[in-house]
Amino acid sequence: MTTLSDPPKEQFRLSMLLYDTRYRSGTIQVIALIGFMLLAAWLINNTAQNLAELGKPIDFGFFSEPASYDINQRLLDYDSRDTHLRAALIGLLNTLVVAVLGCATATVIGVVVGVLRLSHNWIVGRLMTVYVEMFRNVPVLLWIVFIMAILIETLPAPSAFRGEDPAASMLLSDSVAFTNRGVYIPEPLFSRSLGDIHLLGEASLRFDVSVNLIAILAVLIGGIWVSNIIKRRADRIQESTGVRPTTWYLRLGVILVPLAILLAALGVHFGYPALKGFNFQGGTHLRNSLIALWLALSLYTAAFIAEIVRAGIMAISKGQTEAASALGLRQNRIMSLVILPQALRVIVPPLISQYLNLTKNSSLAIAVGYMDITGTLGGITMNQTGRELECVLLLMLVYLVISLSISAVMNWYNESVKLKER
Repeated sequence: MTTLSDPPKEQFRLSMLLYDTRYRSGTIQVIALIGFMLLAAWLINNTAQNLAELGKPIDFGFFSEPASYDINQRLLDYDSRDTHLRAALIGLLNTLVVAVLGCATATVIGVVVGVLRLSHNWIVGRLMTVYVEMFRNVPVLLWIVFIMAILIETLPAPSAFRGEDPAASMLLSDSVAFTNRGVYIPEPLFSRSLGDIHLLGEASLRFDVSVNLIAILAVLIGGIWVSNIIKRRADRIQESTGVRPTTWYLRLGVILVPLAILLAALGVHFGYPALKGFNFQGGTHLRNSLIALWLALSLYTAAFIAEIVRAGIMAISKGQTEAASALGLRQNRIMSLVILPQALRVIVPPLISQYLNLTKNSSLAIAVGYMDITGTLGGITMNQTGRELECVLLLMLVYLVISLSISAVMNWYNESVKLKER
C-alpha cells in the first residue's frame, strides 16, 4: 500500500544500462562476454574452414587405427597392433603414475628438508640449504638427463651378474637387481585369485581390474578408517582428562592384522627376477627412464616444498613453541602436534601449485624415452597421423582435467584443516 510520503518509483529506461551505476558494471560484463564468444566462434569457424580447404577436416577417426609402435613401460596389456586410443590410455596411466609417485615422494622429502633447515645444528642446516639452492636453481630437464646418465653409466649390465665369480650381485637375498637397464624387484602373485572385473568393454579402452586388488584396497581403507576412529577417541579422552592413552599398537593392528589375514587367504607370494639369457626375466621391471623422471621431479619439487614448509613453520608464533615446551613436550612432539598442524594453513595453498608444476613437468619424460601421454598422444601418434590440432587439443584437455582434479582434492583438504571459527 502506497502513501503520499512514498517517493515515486523511477521507470526503467535503456539509457540506465550505461549511466546508472546499478546496471553499468553488469552491462559491461555482458558486452565483454558476447564479444569474447563472437571472437572464439570466429576463430573456431576460421580454423575449421582452413582445415577443410587443406583436406584435413577435424576428425578423430584416427583413434581406431593401429598404433604400430611399442610402449616399454606400461600398466596394462598393450602391443603395437592396438589402436592409437589404447596407446593414449597407456600414456595417460604412465603420466598418472609419475604424478602420484612424484607428489608423494616430493612431499616427504620437502617436509623433512624444510624442518631440518630450521635445525639448530649448523652442519645440518647448511647441508639442507645447499640441497635447496642446488636443485632449485638448475632446470629440471638437466636433472632428469643427469640422473638418467648416472643410472646408465654407473650401474652394471645384466651380463655382470653371470658366471661363477660375477662382478655384480643381487641384493636382499637375491631378490632385487640394479642394472643399467633398470631395477628388477619381486612381483606379488596370488595362488588363489578372485578373478577380474572387465571395464569399458570396447577393445581399445578395455582393461581388467583385479578383484584381489579391490579387496586389498577395501581392507586397507577400512583399517585406516577404524584407526582414525581410535585416534579421535584418544583425542576426546585427552581433552577431558589431560592424559592421552597409548593407542599406536591398536591403530597399527587394525590396519595390518586384517590385511595379513586377507593376503594369507589369497595365497600371496612373490615372483623373483632371475637372469635368463641376456637379461633378467620375471619380477617387476622399473625402467631407468621411469626412475630418472621420478627421482628428478621429486628432488626438484621437494626443494620448493622445503621452502614452503620452512615459511609455514616460521609463520607460527614462537610463543607456541615456548608454551608447548613449558608443558613438558619434547621437540619432536611439539613439531608434530603443535607447529605443523597450524602451519598447514599456510603451507597447503602454495603446495597445490607445486603439485601442479610437478604434474605438468612430467611432460619432459620424452627426454629420457618414458612414454607418457605427451610421448604417445602428443608425440608418435601426432607424427604418424598428422592430426596436430586434434592431438594438441586433447592433450591440453587431459592436463587441464588432471590439474583441476588435483586442485579440487587439495582445496578440499585445505578446507578440512583450516581453523573453525566459533
